[in-house]
Amino acid sequence: MALRRITLRDFVIVQALELDLAAGFTVLTGETGAGKSILIDALQLILGSRADAGVVRDGADKADLSAEFDCPPHVQPWLEEAGFALEDVLLLRRTVDTQGKSRAWINGAPATAGQLRALGDNLLDIHGQHAWQSLTRPESVRGLLDAFAGLQTAETAARWAQWRANQHALERARMAQSTLQQERERLQWQIGEVGKLAPAEGEWDELEAQHKRLSHAQALLDSAEGALQVLQSEESGALTGLTRAHALLQDQEHIEPEFANLADILSSSLAQANDVVHSLQMYLRHAEIDPQRMAELDSRISLWMALARRYKRPPAELPALLSSWKKELLALDAATDLEQLENAEAASAKAYHSAARALSLDRAKAAPKLSAAITHAMQGLGMEGGKFEVAVSKASEPASHGIDDIAFLVAGHPGTTPKPVGKVASGGELSRISLAISVTTSELGVAPTLIFDEVDSGVGGAVAETVGQLMQRLGADRQVLAVTHLPQVAACAHHHLKVSKHKSDKGTTSTVALVEGDARVAEVARMLGGGKPTSTTLAHAREMLDLAAVAPQGIH
Repeated sequence: MALRRITLRDFVIVQALELDLAAGFTVLTGETGAGKSILIDALQLILGSRADAGVVRDGADKADLSAEFDCPPHVQPWLEEAGFALEDVLLLRRTVDTQGKSRAWINGAPATAGQLRALGDNLLDIHGQHAWQSLTRPESVRGLLDAFAGLQTAETAARWAQWRANQHALERARMAQSTLQQERERLQWQIGEVGKLAPAEGEWDELEAQHKRLSHAQALLDSAEGALQVLQSEESGALTGLTRAHALLQDQEHIEPEFANLADILSSSLAQANDVVHSLQMYLRHAEIDPQRMAELDSRISLWMALARRYKRPPAELPALLSSWKKELLALDAATDLEQLENAEAASAKAYHSAARALSLDRAKAAPKLSAAITHAMQGLGMEGGKFEVAVSKASEPASHGIDDIAFLVAGHPGTTPKPVGKVASGGELSRISLAISVTTSELGVAPTLIFDEVDSGVGGAVAETVGQLMQRLGADRQVLAVTHLPQVAACAHHHLKVSKHKSDKGTTSTVALVEGDARVAEVARMLGGGKPTSTTLAHAREMLDLAAVAPQGIH
């Protein structure tokens, strides 16, 4: 059991629908235009297909769709990694409003359409009525063989991408050699010119500070000497005055205690003033007017200024500019190292071809097995003696998918040489071949539910009966849903759902209901006769159902 229930509200022409589904093989039938594929369309939308405002029923605000699945073990790691709750039941819901805006949930938590699609690939496997069209598309043919063989092509694709990237890098380097060399020479010259200056980070600010001090050296000396004179003059110096004031306060502090505090302050001031005197004396002892150092500073500052003007940068930015040039040169050296690029291209080519050859060998081993399986399935589908062949040949050019060309060849009759499917098969034969492929490959997938949407188009008679039996056998192991117009297929189902369309003043609506007993006999009879059942078609329908009513053990 996999898909338990589908609930639809205001979806296309469905006003409200709650449908419980069972294990085994279930068919959906109905008159032309009743909307037999409406459940398939709803499931595809729930599982992430593109949302469109057209799915909202006329007069409604939004379409609301949900599907309830048993939670298969193989999707539980994905749910945990994506942060969704793990429960026995997996509930998917999606709404679409009249503006085409879509919202989605997985087990009640908001989800993206991409997450719904990723999950849907593990829940449903849908085979559409036009699946035969893919038999002539190389990517579809290749994908089908790889899926049948269980092959992973991601490594080959990744190595192909790396090889192509290395090829392009080498090609660009070869084409740009002259330009790169000119750029390299320009950078080398600039680095050499500025490198002679060897500008250090923070040096410019220090040069300016030194130059400013030396250019004002005489004024600084005069100021220092003047300050010493003011402090040390015997008659009117600040130190002499402070010393006298301190002595006067100390002499009277035994009478006025407040004088003691003031004397302490003056004592501190005297100590600080003496420190200043000492510092000024040291400054005058070492300071001097140095014309030679001044000339050196003028020369170096001139070099800084000249280079800054030449490269249109503030002088302080020269160290960073030199560093950036060196980095650019390293990058250019790498880009002009053709030997390194050639070695990288050769190594990536070798890695790609190694992976591609391994993939090709695996495809060659799997091709006969797939050929035999589909040939066997064709025998019961009106193509007795026919042969199906999966041809694996060497491609003219390597590609991301490998070095193989893969084609489906078919011989519809005994003794004929297999030729490309699209050239020798009729529309009906293509549909039957597609059905044989669908049945063969559907047994390999992990999805617990298989859906066949009118893949039996173009077949009838005994072949139609075989199709029904094939799906019945599939239904013994997995849940199978099929939209069909063939009574022979419908008669083989374990469960039968009828899609009906009703017209009223409020518009057209579609409903889906389980038919059993006489109601099912009447529906199969309608399918046989194409109109109102007669006693003959009813009898025929009852006979068909009786012959097919041997549901496998355990199907309910």
